[in-house]
Amino acid sequence: MAEATTAPIELHYWPTPNGWKITIMLEECGLPYRVVPVNIGKGDQFAPEFLRISPNNKMPALVDPDGPDGSPISIFESGAILQYLGRKTGKFYPADERRRVEVEEWLFWQVGGFGPMLGQVHHFRNYAPEQIPYAIDRYVNEAHRLYGVLNQRLKDRDFICGDYSIADMATVGWAKLWDKQGQDLKEFPEVARWLDTMLARPAVARGLAVKVEAPAFDLAQDKAAQSILFGQRARGA
Repeated sequence: MAEATTAPIELHYWPTPNGWKITIMLEECGLPYRVVPVNIGKGDQFAPEFLRISPNNKMPALVDPDGPDGSPISIFESGAILQYLGRKTGKFYPADERRRVEVEEWLFWQVGGFGPMLGQVHHFRNYAPEQIPYAIDRYVNEAHRLYGVLNQRLKDRDFICGDYSIADMATVGWAKLWDKQGQDLKEFPEVARWLDTMLARPAVARGLAVKVEAPAFDLAQDKAAQSILFGQRARGA
């Protein structure tokens, strides 16, 4: 009798720094998955079927048909997805409590600070309808501070928490866009060294290269996409 096969993980995704976190983890773990495009420039994130698994109307989101009790589970928020996949596979997320807490500290540092602040830099430097010097200076300076924190952290270790972990996967997609954030990696040699190491990993390269079969858009030029992404209002209330 043939063994039952489990359907692949379903990743609701668009190629952005937050989406890349999950494709990198899935590639590193060797888990089978299929991509479901969420075209954020066309408003797919507001579709009722997507909101059922991601009520904050943000991607990525994941559906694992082989959940903890053998039944499907859906997860939203990139940090929660990374933790789940780490527990599921036993990879890149230590079981030892002290080491796990360390990874969680730096994972939460990324999802609560490094990513959101760099996202604001991207917005005000590249996409805002008007250049606001105060906002640009405020977020570029905060990005500079955060890169300094990361640089100091990496001075005596190869990866953010010593061993390669989900904290590195969460951070690399944002850090590789340093030039769009008004930063100079010559000021942060440890970050530059770490970034070279990360980008040389085959699974990281594969995760960053995951494409979608959906029409692309140029956010800097597409006013409709800007309206969807930057003029969001609550829907379905």
